Amino acid sequence: MAWEYIENGAKVDIVISDVDMPEMNGFELMSRVREKDPEKIFIIMSGIADYEVQSSLAGASAFLAKPFEINDLFSIVKCYVVDHA
Repeated sequence: MAWEYIENGAKVDIVISDVDMPEMNGFELMSRVREKDPEKIFIIMSGIADYEVQSSLAGASAFLAKPFEINDLFSIVKCYVVDHA
């Protein structure tokens, strides 16, 4: 599970999570990650458009509406990881 990986000290530049996951939804994961590292880049994705506003209010770096084009993901990663390096 992603949270266990991060909680155990794994170094990641960016976290990309779907909202609807078993055991822990994407918003819960983002909250836990942000408690550990408030500046961590976090992208939320979902097929439910209403989650875009919720993800913004919760502090997500970006939202990807599914289905999305791979270039949309590349653009977000480039913006947050490559351009800010």
